[in-house]
Amino acid sequence: MSAPRLLARQVRSTNTAFWRNPASAFFTFVFPLLFLVIFTTLLGKGSTTIGGITYDNATYYVAAMASFGVITACYTNVAMSIVFARDAGVLKRVRGTPMPGGAYLGARVTHAALVGALLVTVTAVFGVVAYHTHVPTGMDLVRFLVTLLVGSGCFAAIGLAVSGIVPNADAAPPIVNAIILPLLFLSGIFLTIGDDAPTWVNVVGDVFPVRHFVDAMRDSFLGSPAFTWTDVAVMGLWLVGAALVAVRTFRWEARR
Repeated sequence: MSAPRLLARQVRSTNTAFWRNPASAFFTFVFPLLFLVIFTTLLGKGSTTIGGITYDNATYYVAAMASFGVITACYTNVAMSIVFARDAGVLKRVRGTPMPGGAYLGARVTHAALVGALLVTVTAVFGVVAYHTHVPTGMDLVRFLVTLLVGSGCFAAIGLAVSGIVPNADAAPPIVNAIILPLLFLSGIFLTIGDDAPTWVNVVGDVFPVRHFVDAMRDSFLGSPAFTWTDVAVMGLWLVGAALVAVRTFRWEARR
C-alpha cells in the first residue's frame, strides 16, 4: 500500500476512534464556544487598540477563541493522547506492525489539524451569527488559511516534542497545561493585550509562537492591515525547531 493511502487509512481510523468517544469530542468543541460566550459577556463591551488599530472586543474574541481551539486540538490533545497511548502500550504495538511509525504519527497530526480546522469553522459561524463578525475573503482568506496550516503544524510539532519529556500519563495533564496556560494569558487568548501592556509581556509574546499565531489569525480573519508574514515565519521556525526536538526526545515505549 502506498504511503498516501496508508496515511489516509490511518487518519480515518483515528477519526473513528475520536468520534466514538462522544464525551471527549463534545467538550473539545464546546470549550472554545463556552469561553467565547463567557469572555464576550464579561469583556465584550468596548474596544482594544493594538498596534495603533482599534478592534471591537466581541469580534476580537471570535478570532482569539478560534486560535484557542486550534492550540487545544493540535498541541494539548496531541501531547496528551500520545503520552496516554505510549503508557497503554499502543505505541509499542504499533512499532511491532508493518505500519511505518511516520504514518501513525502523521495521521495523528493530520487528524488534529482537521479537528482544529473544524473548530475554527464552528467558531467563525457562531461569530457571524451572534456577533456579525467579518468573514475573510480574497487575499485575507489566503492569509488566514496559510496561518491556520502553519499554526496547526507548529503546535502539533510542539505537542510531539513535549510528549517526549513527559515521564508518564499521570504527569501529562499538569505538565502539558503548565507549559501552555501562562502563554495563553500572556499572548492575547483570554485577555486582550493592548498597546499599554508591560514590556516583559511583549517580550514573551515575541519569543513564543502563541502570540504570533493569535495576531496572524486575528489580523487575517478580521481583514486588518496590520497582518504581517513575520508572524507566520516565526511559527514556521518553531515548527522546524520542535520537529527536530521531537526526533530526539520522542519515545515509543513507556519508561520502566
